Amino acid sequence: MTEEARAVEWTVQQLADRAGVSGRTLRHYHRIGLLAPDRVGVNGYRHYGPVAVARLQRILLLRATGMPLSRIAEVLESERADAGPEHGTRGATEEIRALEEHLEQLVRERETVERRIQAVERTLAMRREGRRPPMDVMLDGFNDRFESEVVDRWGRPAYEAANGWWHGMGIDRQRAWKRDSESLVARWRELGDAGSEAASAEAQEHAARHMRWFAAIPGTPTRDGPPEKAAAMVRGVAHSYETDPDFHRLFGGQGTARLAADALRIHLEGAADAR
Repeated sequence: MTEEARAVEWTVQQLADRAGVSGRTLRHYHRIGLLAPDRVGVNGYRHYGPVAVARLQRILLLRATGMPLSRIAEVLESERADAGPEHGTRGATEEIRALEEHLEQLVRERETVERRIQAVERTLAMRREGRRPPMDVMLDGFNDRFESEVVDRWGRPAYEAANGWWHGMGIDRQRAWKRDSESLVARWRELGDAGSEAASAEAQEHAARHMRWFAAIPGTPTRDGPPEKAAAMVRGVAHSYETDPDFHRLFGGQGTARLAADALRIHLEGAADAR
């Protein structure tokens, strides 16, 4: 490498100082393949030239929007792959699409935060008046905690549909739905206390009601998906009923939770045979 080329190189610390980031950040970007140095000296020092500096600028601009590093890497890789003149503006289009997706995510997060602010404001107002707010008012806006699990299992559209349905209900309909849910669980407890078998007529009748309850929730495979996906969802939920201590407490014991799980599985088998 010529002396002239090396004159426009920066070390990790020099680039970090000028870019306003830490040296640790630059090393992390290198480790994950987001920003490689132009060269690494025999002493292990990283050296960055104009191309790397320009790439860092793009990274920092996108990072400032809150875009995840994994998505930034996809955008930059698309720009690199589409850099030839025959590809026109495809790289820019990918960045626009990524920013639009990220904006949608930020809007969703803002709406969630706004709901939580409203819930806190209502709770605070009631407490100032000496009233104790009901639990559903206190928790309104805080019931998105299963988002990542739903998205992982059934996709973002399923979560958005179910979440929009829930928050579009209004507090009275939410309370009615919760009462119906509590009644559903209470009946499983009654069946468990009575020693009912999962294959019994009464348990299968209630399993059918439970399936209708699943199907009432928009976005779930039981409502909008093909039968095989609906069955996979119910089996997954049944497994959670059987193994998750939170569900054991909800059903009043592991035995009743297992009863509900087994009854749902048997109901699925009967539905499959009927098809």
